[in-house]
Amino acid sequence: MFQILNKPVYSFYRLLKATNLRNQHQFLKIAAVSTLQKNGCRSSNQVIFRSSSSTTKSAKKLFTPGPLGTSTSTKEAMLRDLGSRDVAFINCVANIRQKLLDIAGVTKENYTTIPVQGSGTYSVEAVIQSTVPRDNGKVLILENGAYGKRMATICDALNIPRLLLSFDEGQPVDVAKVEDTLRKDSTFTLVSIVHCETSCGIINPVVEVGKTVKKFLKDGSYFVDAMSSFGAVPLDFQAGSIDYMVSSANKCLEGVPGFSYVIARTEKLLQCEGFSRCLSLDLIDQYNNLEKSGQFRFTPPTHAMLAFQQAIEEFEQEGGLEGRAARYMKNRSILKEGMRKLGFQELLTQPDQPSYIITSFHYPNDPNFDFKTFYQKLNERDLVIYPGKVINKDCFRIGTIGQIFPEDVEKLLVVIKEVCKEMDISLPITT
Repeated sequence: MFQILNKPVYSFYRLLKATNLRNQHQFLKIAAVSTLQKNGCRSSNQVIFRSSSSTTKSAKKLFTPGPLGTSTSTKEAMLRDLGSRDVAFINCVANIRQKLLDIAGVTKENYTTIPVQGSGTYSVEAVIQSTVPRDNGKVLILENGAYGKRMATICDALNIPRLLLSFDEGQPVDVAKVEDTLRKDSTFTLVSIVHCETSCGIINPVVEVGKTVKKFLKDGSYFVDAMSSFGAVPLDFQAGSIDYMVSSANKCLEGVPGFSYVIARTEKLLQCEGFSRCLSLDLIDQYNNLEKSGQFRFTPPTHAMLAFQQAIEEFEQEGGLEGRAARYMKNRSILKEGMRKLGFQELLTQPDQPSYIITSFHYPNDPNFDFKTFYQKLNERDLVIYPGKVINKDCFRIGTIGQIFPEDVEKLLVVIKEVCKEMDISLPITT
């Protein structure tokens, strides 16, 4: 917050555009004469500019799976207040719903977008609790990490019968085993899978699995959690026969946290009337209200959606999925080569893994390495990485999505080298 003669001024800094996102903290020269005059100032000599500590804090670079860094212009889009029934906001919601279908490569005639207040897990639970029949419903969960396991936890909390088909962490889902399972039991009403399992970074073969699901379950539904991949990793809805997909605003489309969304095959969704176990996560009721009035049933995340609308515009300016993926792949390429030179070993070794979302690295086999210290020293330099989430291996994770650019990754590598030297870790690392 800035003050002029102790009077708040709220409209100073639309100085950076989407074309200059990386310099978002090298700004704040001040305002127009008209703004000063409105506050009773005849000349700039009368003006005292004072910034709060919150605006002078340096920005952290988030090398994480989420929440992610966002552009200045995306954050600035939240400086506007709109009512939930404001025509401008209703148009914003409609625009977002259509844009997400466009990004998914599907049509409004066959699919619909349903935004859901809350994090990505809210949408995962909304799909499961809204689409599994109350009678004779059963879920097959294909799991090779923490987020597949979370689906099982959701089913258990809802008392929904489920089978957890587990695969080794760091290994993709085995389509042959899925086929064998479905051949033995074709009574599942929903099959679910995580596209990019960010607990380790693995990309699962969702299209091949989808074809298998439709081969054995004629009336069953196929659900893909594409939380950390949608908008950057190709996902063919038609080839994979995907009925439901979920993602979050604050992932590869680079919005801010506050809501997630479901892209659903409309015909399938409408067959689920009456299945919902709760009110707030009832996808069918949410869909019906959006179609009828263009409005959410309950208080919507207005500011987060305004930010997301801006983020989608910037996504398109970057070249859509291809352009965003190209930047993320460049980030990942620099990270991979730099960490290799330092001696760090990756958890995933499959050469065919297009894992440019997040990369897991083994802890160095060095007595001086302590992850907590390593993390803290990087954090003190405004570089944030993530601990590992693999059960039986000591590793840490570095994400290459969000507002991360090649020069950011190069800086991270320089600082990692500095930190290793401070911790007396021998380089290059040997195992």
